[in-house]
Amino acid sequence: MMIPLNWYISLSAVVFIIGVAGFLMRRNIIIMFMSIELMLNAVNISLVSFSHYLNDMKGQVMVFFIIAVAAAEAAIGLAIIIALFRNKPNVHVDEANEMKG
Repeated sequence: MMIPLNWYISLSAVVFIIGVAGFLMRRNIIIMFMSIELMLNAVNISLVSFSHYLNDMKGQVMVFFIIAVAAAEAAIGLAIIIALFRNKPNVHVDEANEMKG
């Protein structure tokens, strides 16, 4: 029994909406960062589902490269968050502009 394509797309849409809601509602930069990762993974779910549905490996190869770029982005973003946290005890976006010299 095969799961229909619209279930995967619905799952991807729900995960993307959760990511957008988390990004827009929270002011903590770590939560915002995790929300961006959720949105990126929602796109990956749709790419893999379309790739499987169309019997084409191009979408799955693209997801592999997206995950590699996301890992590099996560490392750089986490380094920036750590540098911000060393100067300020909290990591709210509203106070990030106060680091200017």
